[in-house]
Amino acid sequence: MSTATPGTLYLVPAPLDFGCETEVPLQEALPDGTLRQAARLTHWVCENAKSTRAYLKRIDALHPLAVPLQQQQITELPREVHKKGDHGDKGSASFDAKPLLAPALLGHSLGLVSEAGMPAVADPGSSVVRAAHDLGIPVVPLVGPVSLLLALAASGLNGQGFAFAGYLPQDGQERTQRIRELESLALKTGQTQLFIETPYRNPALWQALVQTLQPHTRLALASGLTLPSAQIRSQLVRQWRAQPLVPNNRTPIVFALGR
Repeated sequence: MSTATPGTLYLVPAPLDFGCETEVPLQEALPDGTLRQAARLTHWVCENAKSTRAYLKRIDALHPLAVPLQQQQITELPREVHKKGDHGDKGSASFDAKPLLAPALLGHSLGLVSEAGMPAVADPGSSVVRAAHDLGIPVVPLVGPVSLLLALAASGLNGQGFAFAGYLPQDGQERTQRIRELESLALKTGQTQLFIETPYRNPALWQALVQTLQPHTRLALASGLTLPSAQIRSQLVRQWRAQPLVPNNRTPIVFALGR
């Protein structure tokens, strides 16, 4: 067994422009300290290797990478973690991420990165963080954009008590039932309910929200955060019904409801 001092697991946030037509200059979306630390790393665990390489290429343009892009050690999380979650969701077994951290036990620091925003928050990666703690590997989150908190802050809804509900069901009846459950919880407790959707399903979810929610419930949406094309609006459902909206179907949207 290695006696090397373990490396550190850095949670490296990525810009929120993944998959968008326009990219925001990295220095406008992320602190220089985050970019400098990312440039020092040579080992990565990621959601998607292709987007991670593209991100590292953008970093390299500002701060030279410690080793060339071709020599970066990049390991993807298994596809089942993307689909079923890190914690045994949907009946699957809990994912053991300890083997992915072998380089850290040999003294190499690693970066954990997802396609956009903060890894392990509304994205896969929490199993890697959990494994790092279990192995005695230091965990350091770096500063960067978190879409959920940006949307919450801009919504005018309760920022003292809130919950993230992930994705709502795709089935129409199940989705309507879930919307009513979240609204009931929000109106009863004052707890803001946040959730997200895949871009191409944004219009269907938005229509269900406007049709299902009570007129006095406040409904907010935020898309393209940190981009020049950002859309952030918050008003009562009765106002949304009087001013129909077709939400963006090209970028993820954070939805929030409450009182």
